[in-house]
Amino acid sequence: MKAAILNSLDGTFQIEEIEIDAPRGREVLVEVKASGLCHSDLHFAEQDFGVPLPAVLGHELAGVVLAIGPEVREFAIGDHVVGSLIQFCGHCRACIGGRTYQCTHPEETLRDDPDHAHRLTRDGAGVTQVFGTGAFAERALVHENQLALVPKELPFAQASLLGCGTITGAGAAINTAAVRPGDTVAVIGIGGVGLNVISGAKLAGAARIIAIDMQPKKEELARRFGATDFVDASAGDSVEAVRMLIEGGVDHAFEVVGIKATSEQAIKMACKGGSAYLIGVHSPMKTIDVNVTVDLLTNQVDLRGVYMGSANIKHDIPMYAQLYLQGKLNLDDLISREINITEINDAYKELKQGAIARSVITSF
Repeated sequence: MKAAILNSLDGTFQIEEIEIDAPRGREVLVEVKASGLCHSDLHFAEQDFGVPLPAVLGHELAGVVLAIGPEVREFAIGDHVVGSLIQFCGHCRACIGGRTYQCTHPEETLRDDPDHAHRLTRDGAGVTQVFGTGAFAERALVHENQLALVPKELPFAQASLLGCGTITGAGAAINTAAVRPGDTVAVIGIGGVGLNVISGAKLAGAARIIAIDMQPKKEELARRFGATDFVDASAGDSVEAVRMLIEGGVDHAFEVVGIKATSEQAIKMACKGGSAYLIGVHSPMKTIDVNVTVDLLTNQVDLRGVYMGSANIKHDIPMYAQLYLQGKLNLDDLISREINITEINDAYKELKQGAIARSVITSF
């Protein structure tokens, strides 16, 4: 099959032919119909997170089931599915408690048979399937716990975004923060995930939603998703601007960029007793500064890292699919353009410039 291969940590992909195994155990073979270009994949393509190379990245996956392993019970050939990087065993204490995103044995979704260790190979040697999905390819071989069933009337491009951008962003507002009607919200970084935070806050009934970005042209887009206010971060002090709009700061401040400055800004934007949520992926070697006495003790700000919107994909992905089909969740405006897999490098260059929300691979 054709796949976009990461051979070195230079942020570029090579289009190559590799081999994919037949499904074993609880694995599902999926024909990839759409794969979103998430910024997280770019982080892994440029920085050393310990992933062995060569590797196939990509985790915003939507497609059709082609074949199933002998132990699969949840899916059938022809089903439409969405994949996610959340890997869970289903039987640890976290999973039984419904917190599959905190599973303590995610490795159980991968192979442990030394005779058939690799799902993907190139010239007989193993190719790393990052996140257990490897969606930058014509097909993906995925454990059934990483897939969710979706209605067949859901378009594939929109469906693919549910697997990461939507469950992470909307889930951060609905699940992690538990935004309530009347709450105030600030969102720093209006890319694909940030727009979904806005959607989630709107669905939860937030009274004011402040979108913050370095690109003033994103104001119109942010408002289409439910933002009530916009702050141009390039024009001055974003913290001061937010506090001018909402006296004392917001109930919930979400950082979706992944850098030190904006993470510290999120803490300062939260009101006394409010919360700051860090969603953006930071470099593993970077840290932020927190004044424990002022920020956490005196102002009583809760600081929390958010992983995948605290999502249970078996529940949340079908829920968001229905909300889209009912016209309550905007997925259409998340898609900047649909591309061929051969255009992946150019599309990531556009994403780095911050001018687009999402490109989605829909042809190979």
